[in-house]
Amino acid sequence: MATDLTASTDILRIGGHTLQSRLIVGTGRYETFEIMAEALAISGTDCVTVAVRRERLYDGEGRNILDAIDPARYTLLPNTAGCFTAEDAVRCARLGREILLGLENPGADWVKLEVLGDSRTLLPDPLATLAATEQLVAEGFQVLCYTSDDPIIAKRLKQAGAAAVMPAGSPIGSGQGILNPNNLRICLEYLKEGDPDYPVIVDAGVGAASDVAEAMELGVDGVLLNTGIAHARDPLGMAKAMKLACEAGRLAYLSGRIPKRLYASASSPEEGVISTRPYPSAATP
Repeated sequence: MATDLTASTDILRIGGHTLQSRLIVGTGRYETFEIMAEALAISGTDCVTVAVRRERLYDGEGRNILDAIDPARYTLLPNTAGCFTAEDAVRCARLGREILLGLENPGADWVKLEVLGDSRTLLPDPLATLAATEQLVAEGFQVLCYTSDDPIIAKRLKQAGAAAVMPAGSPIGSGQGILNPNNLRICLEYLKEGDPDYPVIVDAGVGAASDVAEAMELGVDGVLLNTGIAHARDPLGMAKAMKLACEAGRLAYLSGRIPKRLYASASSPEEGVISTRPYPSAATP
């Protein structure tokens, strides 16, 4: 029986939220709000992230980004992008909750947590991320943690109460794709041991549709991306490509790939095959 991705059993659950699409898309770095809105629609996502630091909510013309996102269509996921301390990230998360409570959007109770270690690599600070997670969980947030692909810190974040762990495929905005699939496999093993439905989402570094498909084929539950669409030569075309890749990768994972072999294996059976080799002639000794 063919795998049915429209079945209700394949929806993505993160904490108290249910998503039909496994592609989560960011809202930053688009040329215009109009392009952003169209790309979101084409991507098929039903969850979009929004950086809630005050200076990032407005464009050069003073327009608020939230006016270009339909809160009835999308669940908003506030994020703490640009924070470099646990204290700043917690403060930013609280601000995001207040903004979304005013919009009566269901995303008010969760946050994508980023606590960065430095401005050059934009790699996460593991200790500060863990401290912020513990604080936000204590305050009732459902925390989706951006982290490195280190399986140990991933496990610690889950133990701290994170609603989802989101290891990076590669550094933010780098477009390098999945640099260390083996670490992601170990993260999946550790995080899903005894809890197969625990959501693990690849976040950051995705540059092309093939990166999304590769991540989904590894067995992650979703992919979060922004720059790969926003900075593509054709953001609308890339949004469609990312959507299809997410669906294809998920279907491939559920369908089960064949094992990799060192040598060839004929795809057609040899039993009953009529030989095409010439019969030996009478002169043949």
